Amino acid sequence: MKHVSMKMTVAGGALLALSGGAMAQENISFWYESANPDQQVWMQDILIDGFEAENPDYKLTIDYRGNELDKQLRVAMLSGSGPDVVYTPGPSYVAPMAQNGQLLALDEYAGKYGWNDSILPVFLEMGRYDGKLYALPKTYETLGLYYNKSLFDENGWSVPTTIAELETLADQMLEKDIQPFSAGNADWRGANEWFVSIVLNSVAGPDNVYAALKGEMPWTAEPFVEAIETLNGWWEKGYFGANYFSIESGEQTIDLLAAGKAGMSPNGTWAFQNVPTYFDKAGTEPGFVGFPSKSGDPVFALGVGSTFSIAASSDVADGAAAVIDHIFSPGFYGTMGSVWQGEWNMPLRDLSGVEMSADVPPLYTQAMADLAESVGEGSYGYTTWTFLPPATNNALINGIEEVWLDRVSVPEYLATIDAQFQTEMAEGKVPAIPNR
Repeated sequence: MKHVSMKMTVAGGALLALSGGAMAQENISFWYESANPDQQVWMQDILIDGFEAENPDYKLTIDYRGNELDKQLRVAMLSGSGPDVVYTPGPSYVAPMAQNGQLLALDEYAGKYGWNDSILPVFLEMGRYDGKLYALPKTYETLGLYYNKSLFDENGWSVPTTIAELETLADQMLEKDIQPFSAGNADWRGANEWFVSIVLNSVAGPDNVYAALKGEMPWTAEPFVEAIETLNGWWEKGYFGANYFSIESGEQTIDLLAAGKAGMSPNGTWAFQNVPTYFDKAGTEPGFVGFPSKSGDPVFALGVGSTFSIAASSDVADGAAAVIDHIFSPGFYGTMGSVWQGEWNMPLRDLSGVEMSADVPPLYTQAMADLAESVGEGSYGYTTWTFLPPATNNALINGIEEVWLDRVSVPEYLATIDAQFQTEMAEGKVPAIPNR
């Protein structure tokens, strides 16, 4: 990729200053989560350099905050000292921030840049609060079942399509001393909710989840009891292994799967960024399918992995909007998506102008095509981090460990979630739920 050099010699700069032609760049701040060294290079080359080449009046600075981003952002936004480009973990964070006056409404910029036409409508709706647009989704994603295809072929195993088949296969893996699920939360406690989201959709079913999100069914209803009991049964039988709390949710999980130490991994499409590295290292072949369900139809739970907003306190709101618009351009989509799969899948309505590298794994493009089809048909499920309000989601994440460790019962866990949800629904903090 070509980059436009913005360097200026000292002599040249002095001449411009004397002639009155020099203009100071306005600084735009952007706090991001974690990125490994390669990813930080891509952020510099593709995002920062690409944006500044097109917008020479601005200087974009990205500050990597790691797993503490969420906590640091909440504190900074309360004091009005947050970044210009506000990067949240998902739509559930948008409503409280908008409610507290911390975010700038984006409707004017949506008209200026044509976002209402270029972004899929269902995702625009997720970023609205009280009739105004406050956030755009960074990426849309889903949960599914990764598996070690080489290991499956070696053992003559078929890919499960139902929950019953999944459990039978997991039991067979245990008999061979193979951990059924490669999973962990040592680096990110929020990984707990991936598995809760999976059973809510694959066992209770998307229609029941939708009804609960709309306040038409309590979270204590029987379908949800069955779902959490199913998940707890997997835990008690050892499907998650003995080291869940010491295994990292990202690279380490895929490494164990690729090496054949685990046979499957319930995980999200963001994990595709690690698949080529570790499966190539192990010399094995990966597989990915929509997560099995009671009915046998794969379920693709829809998720929005992080959102972009603009701080109400920003002095460079126009520049921050230009950064967001650059990210939603076909050129950025194709270039960043070609090197960093699963993290930059912006929901553009028209992908005809996007050019992706031939090196992008077909397994990833098929997974995203399947998700797009389910969204188009309205048959998708619901991830908890996208559709639950924040306090309810925290109760879900933390409370499931209490169930696993036999400190609370499944009904007690669901009663806590339901009580918190009803409180936040009354407070107007439930994210927008698109109609099915």
